[in-house]
Amino acid sequence: MRRGVFRILVALSAFVLAAAPVAHADPPYRPVGVVETVFSQHGPWPVTAQPGVGCCDSTGAPFDVWYPANLGAGGMRHPIITWGNGTNAVPSQYAHLLEHLASWGFVVVATANRNTGTGADITSAARHLIDAAADPSSVFHDRLNPAAVGAMGHSQGATGVLNALADSGGLIKTAVPVELPAQAFCKDPTRCADTRRIGGGSVLFVNGADDALISPSSQPPWQPQGLQSNRAYYDALPGSVTKAWGTLVRANHNDVQGQPDCARASAPCTTGVFGYLGYPTAWLVAQLWGDAYALGAFTPGSGEFYQPNPNWANQIGAAGR
Repeated sequence: MRRGVFRILVALSAFVLAAAPVAHADPPYRPVGVVETVFSQHGPWPVTAQPGVGCCDSTGAPFDVWYPANLGAGGMRHPIITWGNGTNAVPSQYAHLLEHLASWGFVVVATANRNTGTGADITSAARHLIDAAADPSSVFHDRLNPAAVGAMGHSQGATGVLNALADSGGLIKTAVPVELPAQAFCKDPTRCADTRRIGGGSVLFVNGADDALISPSSQPPWQPQGLQSNRAYYDALPGSVTKAWGTLVRANHNDVQGQPDCARASAPCTTGVFGYLGYPTAWLVAQLWGDAYALGAFTPGSGEFYQPNPNWANQIGAAGR
């Protein structure tokens, strides 16, 4: 029932998109695939944002939350996405992306911790929401699905979401690391990402082609040992993990902070957040809502994500066993 309602909302979004007038000015990023185009648009839920809604993580930092304003409509229980900031960044720097995710029916929680590499506070943020869902006085009471938790993060936060996936005891089901740093940038052994430790769930890696120093696509010739590239991280994931990877052709390390363009993002940024909206949202909808329409885009080999696309390179994926 609930998945059926969700599919109706997806279809409605696609219809509205098809009926919308064509813009005359070329946007900085134009989705090519039908599924990406649908999920690049604002979703069917209006969004409420609440900074500092709960306290606190291990550093004393509060949590910020974005969630559907009509929370629980139709008896739905919403999946949770817990966000990991890049080094010295705060959730408000990713507000456009996090609001976008909430518009597709997710409840998004983000610790204000500026150093999220261990993954501990990424996990504790999700547990904070799960506890709230059990509290009759909370707006989230009986409106969340604690069995459908995903994690998404940028840079150090990308390391953090992989650590959270490995260490959360199965709480986190999927992770989307964005601009995952090579292990050479990890100075604290407790914060290094090692995809060989992940035993289940699913991962979508996304990096920008212009981010060749911090999050390279292939192993740099001057640093061939260790997990120093997105390809190496992808290859090191055990066969039990469903996985995919793609590289945005025109994107640098901080494009994901676009609001939506680069005007308020940290440097370096090429065009803004646009390319990070469609397929990452579709992945999370597929993995956490169980939606067949979104899932079809990631069918290994034949799905839309893997087809020739001027905006994407290195698309590859495999189903877990």
